[in-house]
Amino acid sequence: MRYVLRKIGLLLLTLWAAVTLNFFLPRMMPGSPTDAAIAKLAQNGPVSPATRAAIEAQLGVPTGNIWDQYVTYLGNVLTLDFGVSYTFFPQSVSDLVLTALPWTLVMVGVVTIVAFVLGTLLGVLAAWKRGTFLDSLPTLTGTFTSAFPYFWTALLLLFFLGYVLQWFPTSGAYSARATPNLSLEFIADAAYHAVLPAVTILITSLGGWILGMRNTMINTLGDDYVTFAEANGLAPRAVALKYAARNAILPNLTGFGLALGGVVGGSLLVERVFNYPGVGYLLYNAVTNQDFPLMQALFLMITVSVLVANFIVDVLYGYLDPRTRR
Repeated sequence: MRYVLRKIGLLLLTLWAAVTLNFFLPRMMPGSPTDAAIAKLAQNGPVSPATRAAIEAQLGVPTGNIWDQYVTYLGNVLTLDFGVSYTFFPQSVSDLVLTALPWTLVMVGVVTIVAFVLGTLLGVLAAWKRGTFLDSLPTLTGTFTSAFPYFWTALLLLFFLGYVLQWFPTSGAYSARATPNLSLEFIADAAYHAVLPAVTILITSLGGWILGMRNTMINTLGDDYVTFAEANGLAPRAVALKYAARNAILPNLTGFGLALGGVVGGSLLVERVFNYPGVGYLLYNAVTNQDFPLMQALFLMITVSVLVANFIVDVLYGYLDPRTRR
């Protein structure tokens, strides 16, 4: 219990630091949404101070000293009131996030889980069959694919499978004439549009899970308890899964917790390439348009998800490995 309470205290302290940093970062960026709006209006002639004041009032630009803004910001965070988006005015930030979040959670979340499970199993197989074809094939393939950047793989798949062969859609999350609903027809259409971004993430992330699990398990296979289990005549499958893999999976489990926390943030470059309406694409629009309220909400959501994922992994680690409680 002391271990869990200590982790909760660290979580709350880190969360406060993240919330505070999330307040100051957008304000440290050069320019402002008002300046961007006025720059567009100035193309048609001079802009008066009254017009500037009207734009600031319409966008809800924060006023007062920095301390007053900070106190107001903390109150809004506690009530989940992030205001109105400057980019998608007059839509509220909460509505935009709630609309984009399911697309990212389903697409990126499912792919992350599949990549972790498949990569871990292939890593176990490669380590147990080290030196054979079953070791060389997944290891070399994982090393090769993990070296590709997300955006390069996305552009490659987009060009060949989207434009040249025209097997899959090149953008969007569903057909232009479709209306989001829970029917099988719409789900099939959404899954069809998600193939290319999902395959991109799977290809570029699978290698890391394979190599990480393989290297850790090879070290575990040399431990005395594994040798003792083999000497007692236990089945190879039992030795591999119940003894070696069970202990070797701990580092991968840590990485999986971090990856799950990052799911909420989506994959910005992949979603940008495919115009996929997830959190990553929304974040790109917020940054390029200096949309402070939307940026703050997205940064905070991503930070909280990573912190909570870390907390869960820490608690789980303390249960799986009692040595970490000391």
